[in-house]
Amino acid sequence: MTLALARKESRQHHEGMPELYNHMRKKSLTIKAYSQSHPKYNETNTQPKSSKIVHFVRHGQGFHNLMADMYVSAGKEWNQYERSDDNPYVLPEVLDAPLTQKGREQAKAIQSLVQNMDCQPELVVLSSNCRALQTGLIACGHLNVQFIAHEMVREETGVHICDKRRTIKEQKIDFPTVDFRLIEHDDDLLFREDRRENKMEIGERIYAFMEWLGKRDEGHICVTSHSGWLMTLFNGIVECEEDHLKEWFQTGELRTVKLEFDSHK
Repeated sequence: MTLALARKESRQHHEGMPELYNHMRKKSLTIKAYSQSHPKYNETNTQPKSSKIVHFVRHGQGFHNLMADMYVSAGKEWNQYERSDDNPYVLPEVLDAPLTQKGREQAKAIQSLVQNMDCQPELVVLSSNCRALQTGLIACGHLNVQFIAHEMVREETGVHICDKRRTIKEQKIDFPTVDFRLIEHDDDLLFREDRRENKMEIGERIYAFMEWLGKRDEGHICVTSHSGWLMTLFNGIVECEEDHLKEWFQTGELRTVKLEFDSHK
């Protein structure tokens, strides 16, 4: 995606973020995030907290990303989350957009990063959208671990056809090695034609996922998701004092963090 377009979409995703952050501070579970350059990343916990090393990945370039770049190059502009002929994200052809060849190459580059990690991921969690499934399987396909599709890891959804997933029956045909048992409904019940998911709604989804993640036994986990989801995670859900973690993820980008889970119950 062009840098200018990324900046524009990043600004739009910040709308409602302060309210979400304040709302999440009232929750019973606090999650703190530290990058590998932070002193607390390698610090041994002495308090009764649960910590995990999580590799967060944004999917590689999807066909919708390519279409958006082509539209920008042609001088077209559009309003986010509105249906118009100038909005590439609402084209029926980008339904559950798959990876482009560039996106596949980006996923292969992530595979090299994963292979060189001191500790290999023990679990791979994937958004149930095609581009994230493809990215996770290419990047971590060499691992003999469980691959779990999770509906709560999907992109902020609604209006944009690229974010509507195919049925689970269809996904299972193309991704037979992925465990889809956590997803209750075959059809996409999250997607709405008439409006975009708001920040509180996606925030609650992410929080529910973090509750699930914190209860897992695995200490090293890879999560493959989307730009808006990741921006909301680091700006609205977790407590994060490092600005570089709050920045927009580029396609095919991996960031490794230590997460500390502290329940106040």
